[in-house]
Amino acid sequence: MTASQPAHENATYHEIVSQPGAWRAALEVLRDRAPDLRALWSRSAPQGVVFTGCGSTYYLSLAAAATFQTLTGVPARGVPAGELVLYPAATYVPGQTLLVAVSRSGETTETVEAVHRFQREGRGEVVVVTNYPDSTLARLGAVPVAIVAGQERSIAQTRSFASMYVATTALAALLAERADLLGAMDGLPEVGERLIADGEDLARTTGADLALDRAYFLGSGPRYGLACEANLKMKEMTLTHSEPFHFLEFRHGPKAMVGPTSLVVGLLSDEARAHEAAVLDEMRGLGPRTLSLGEADTDVAFASGLPAPIRNVLYLPVLQLMAYHRARAKGLDPDKPTHLDAVVRLEWGT
Repeated sequence: MTASQPAHENATYHEIVSQPGAWRAALEVLRDRAPDLRALWSRSAPQGVVFTGCGSTYYLSLAAAATFQTLTGVPARGVPAGELVLYPAATYVPGQTLLVAVSRSGETTETVEAVHRFQREGRGEVVVVTNYPDSTLARLGAVPVAIVAGQERSIAQTRSFASMYVATTALAALLAERADLLGAMDGLPEVGERLIADGEDLARTTGADLALDRAYFLGSGPRYGLACEANLKMKEMTLTHSEPFHFLEFRHGPKAMVGPTSLVVGLLSDEARAHEAAVLDEMRGLGPRTLSLGEADTDVAFASGLPAPIRNVLYLPVLQLMAYHRARAKGLDPDKPTHLDAVVRLEWGT
């Protein structure tokens, strides 16, 4: 498969552009599991929530934890699954914890081992979010949330990530008893389809600009985890130097790397827009190409009319397409990133 082949011949492309259907399916699955999730939440009464995964799903966990804590008021953290196994004392606190384990395949060794250890130590209940209902991890969860429509052929996560992220956002709205937010999420797929159609030309021209040799993704709050994920897609698919940062942190040293061959991408919020936009404006004065995403008055404007806490998935499709088109422009196969496997399985000693 080469850059000259039609985009539709790449599994990755199909998975990106079809993802709004998987978002819709994620909401259906979450609603179907809602009675079990509410019952688990009530009986366990956790003092804290830990979201965990590896690679993309660790970044998903960062974003999910920020949204969960904001909506429920219950302390939540996103932690790599390997860290939960190697350094549990650095994460868990006394009392019951809800562990939300996220894995596309449900077979990632560190995540499975983290859940085994969590359960052996009696730390609390486990909810699993995955795309494979018959996986090892799904069988370990007290309540599995399995979004089959998010399954993928390609190695780099796009549709799977977005579908599981929608599910964790809906989980937060559900357990926060925010029926208004959960209902509003039904509007996401239609907006996503429009964004994909309207934003592809910009994604293609930006991604295919090979004069750009590095990319920086800026996001704060729940959008920091999404900036990390967009950065990972750029690394995996395109082998381009890329880094994520919190907006205000970018001034504290990293901006020294910015120049005419840089791309600086800003995931702008509503609540902190003035401060975030000021960082992007300052960087623009240093000569890089910039790309802004947000609800309005940005290069990629959602114009969704949806509540801010539930629309963050809208940042993903155009950035995924940008990485996809850059891979093709560089003659790389976006379906098969260098050195990577779809599932990391390890021989894990006890």
